[in-house]
Amino acid sequence: MGLPVRLVHPPSLPVLLLCCALVAGTALYAQSIHTHETGLQIEHADPQWQSIQEHLPNPATASAEQLETAADVLRARRFPETALDFYTHAMKRGGDEATLLNKIGVTQLEVGNQRIAEEFFRRVVRLKKKDADAWNNLGAVEYLQGENGRAISDYKKAIKLNKKSAAFHSNLGTAYFQTKDFDRARKEFQIALKLDPELMTHRGGPGGITKRMLSPQDHARFCYELARIYAQDGDIAGMLHYLTTASEGGFDILHQMEHDPVLKSFRKDPRVLLLVQNANALRNRRLGLAVSQADVPPLPAVARQ
Repeated sequence: MGLPVRLVHPPSLPVLLLCCALVAGTALYAQSIHTHETGLQIEHADPQWQSIQEHLPNPATASAEQLETAADVLRARRFPETALDFYTHAMKRGGDEATLLNKIGVTQLEVGNQRIAEEFFRRVVRLKKKDADAWNNLGAVEYLQGENGRAISDYKKAIKLNKKSAAFHSNLGTAYFQTKDFDRARKEFQIALKLDPELMTHRGGPGGITKRMLSPQDHARFCYELARIYAQDGDIAGMLHYLTTASEGGFDILHQMEHDPVLKSFRKDPRVLLLVQNANALRNRRLGLAVSQADVPPLPAVARQ
């Protein structure tokens, strides 16, 4: 589920050495060399690479800002390994260390190097204790590693520094959700959705992490919880959307709604019964839909707590 989250040139040994020195230890360095070089080979074999390469700034003469921008573009274009080189070039040219370490950590996380990403984020919080993005990103790595208690602690630090970040509240809610603390999870999701009603429909930028790494079963339960929140806020379309997603994911929403004070009044609503029927058909590879929702009577008034 959370989140808040959300999210470049040829290989160079000196550049790679600098990245690894910032992380720590020859073991991590040896592990990342093969991954980095292989990743670069794959990226540079992409048909798009030739046209992209022509527009990249020269690391020896370009400014730190130009190199960082190039890295951001490369990462957005799905060339993360090359982006790592350009972020490092930007640091060598005097770019903002905390910002670039954050971006390197996020990129390392995106290519699957969780341990390396964690070291970069820890370096940022040691360098700049009031960097909210770094605390959020560190929490995201800990969450991915199953360290939910530490993730919750670090997400709270991020929120203390920036109470207005919907992604941070969403990520904290995700961690609470993973620990089955649904009451606290709902509270954080409600805050997140009030801060950013479109949070669940867009991805985070390169500065932070908003990914929600849940199993299909947990994702279905998560969607049910979101439906509950939308119902409380009077957003019927949002409620139906997430009830549909939860049901399609195999969550028994009718059984759960039976004892839910917020959603109980919708349990026998024709639209809910229809979406459950359609979800069952979809899961059973039967795609024929029953009737058009346009022919279904309107929903009852929203039950509020």
